[in-house]
Amino acid sequence: MNLHRREFLEILACAAALGMPLTGRARDAQEIYRDKAFGNLRLLHITDCHAQLLPVHFREPHFNIGLGGARGKPPHLVGEALLEYFRIPAGGIEAHAFTHLDFVEAAHRYGKVGGFAHLMTLVSRLRGEVGAHRSLLLDGGDTWQGSGTALWTQGEDMVEAANLLGVDVMTGHWEFTYPEQRVRANLERLQADFIAQNVRVREEALFDGAPAFDEDSGHAFEPYTIKEVGAHRIAIVGQAFPYTPIANPARFIPDWSFGIRNDEMQALVDAIREDEKPDALVLLSHNGMDVDLKMASKVRGIDAILGGHTHDAVPAPVLVENPGGKTLVTNAGSNGKFLAVLDLDIDAKRVRDYRYRLLPVFSDLLDPDPQMNALIERVRAPFVDTLNEALAVADRPLYRRGNFSGTFDQLICDALRAVEDAQIALSPGFRWGTTILPGQTVTMEDVLAQTATTYPETYVREMKGSDLKLILEDVADNLFNPDPYYQQGGDMVRVGGLDYACDPSQSIGRRIFDMALDNGEAIQAEKSYKVAGWATVNPSPGPPIWETVAAYLRDRKSTGIERMNNPKLVNVSGNPGIAEGSDS
Repeated sequence: MNLHRREFLEILACAAALGMPLTGRARDAQEIYRDKAFGNLRLLHITDCHAQLLPVHFREPHFNIGLGGARGKPPHLVGEALLEYFRIPAGGIEAHAFTHLDFVEAAHRYGKVGGFAHLMTLVSRLRGEVGAHRSLLLDGGDTWQGSGTALWTQGEDMVEAANLLGVDVMTGHWEFTYPEQRVRANLERLQADFIAQNVRVREEALFDGAPAFDEDSGHAFEPYTIKEVGAHRIAIVGQAFPYTPIANPARFIPDWSFGIRNDEMQALVDAIREDEKPDALVLLSHNGMDVDLKMASKVRGIDAILGGHTHDAVPAPVLVENPGGKTLVTNAGSNGKFLAVLDLDIDAKRVRDYRYRLLPVFSDLLDPDPQMNALIERVRAPFVDTLNEALAVADRPLYRRGNFSGTFDQLICDALRAVEDAQIALSPGFRWGTTILPGQTVTMEDVLAQTATTYPETYVREMKGSDLKLILEDVADNLFNPDPYYQQGGDMVRVGGLDYACDPSQSIGRRIFDMALDNGEAIQAEKSYKVAGWATVNPSPGPPIWETVAAYLRDRKSTGIERMNNPKLVNVSGNPGIAEGSDS
């Protein structure tokens, strides 16, 4: 049974006062949050919070497959393999934070994670440890999207929260799924520097008078910023998600082009090093970790990459060699669950040493900040009745994250098939979305945490079997292409009413086979099937997906997932990115 936060903190204080040895959760809390300051500059990093202002549960994946040179290396480690690699003891609070193991039992024991009021308490504590003006708070993006309140305020709630939290620098991705005018309006309110070296205004748009940070270079936003932190000058370069117009609707930001832009990145880093002479240069990235690892091996002159997008909770940085030296590469999880701390020891205009920690934000161990609490209550107040509507009871853990399967995604597919009377359902492999424990009530807020996008419309259409295979092959290549620069960072498209086999080791066109309906009938290439789905990049005529799921749950009163459409995997035996297991 959970201790209430105040009871736990009282026990901790009494134990410390009496000189008693700390055990259990008290010891865990002290080990996680108490540490001596190191070096002379502190960088704090959050990413991919997906607008989760309140504490949540979030289950880490049991599938994160790495192939070729990525096999068995971060971030492609799960479960016991991850614990062994990073030397994290099994069964404790950190094991719960970084893995799916015994998730339900551990979630009841340790409580929820994240919440901006609790995060603010931790941020304030960590900034206070090093003194005024000796730290920066960086936000890697995917901040304005992922909740009902963010959708209905078009990200304004998160801008307010970021300002109060004290974010200094930010880059983006899902921020660009609002129209350009809204993006610019939010940035006018944002007190942080918004940077993105790889977002350019198209030439034809510039000719027509589209605004740009620099018309000569075409940069839509400031590409980098220089921050005076204590006695040191820190350069921070921004790298927004490079595939935004492919993975998300380009119609929201038609004047902007994106991309990795390796050569431009190298030229910019060289120019900053030459002209600005910073003591350290950091890349604030939304590439995804595999892309960051490759970029770190190609671009010289970057001291550290603080990365996001792929939601990988990696406890320690990867040190990558390149022609100019070495670069630290990190990734800081998602949903407000973690706060990364990079302490730098700078001497003679170089980084002499570092220490990195990825701290889980356990809300039971951190008192909520009163100011942030008040802000959250205010922005939620107009919507609270809608958000709190009880829809059904969860019959099992409901989660999304994982290369192939997520129980909440299966629920979405089941709802689409039932409401639209479809043979097959498709749901995108988004990595955002919170976790619900068995026996908990599923509310409209929970549904929106899985579905709140600006392009939520559903569709029903006839598709040939050959078209279904093309879709699955295309998404599988995005996930398993051997070149990280061709990976866009999402998981496999979720399916309902359809089984298939997948060999991730094959090339595109050869990974997907043995496709069949639930009744065992083989999918035929030229036969048409009734398919329901949502979140296409082109406008669709149907109602938003949250209405479909809510109607389905109101009718059933229980989530009642009868069958998971998990694919049969081939040639992945023994891969440390796979932990065959239950939903617990």
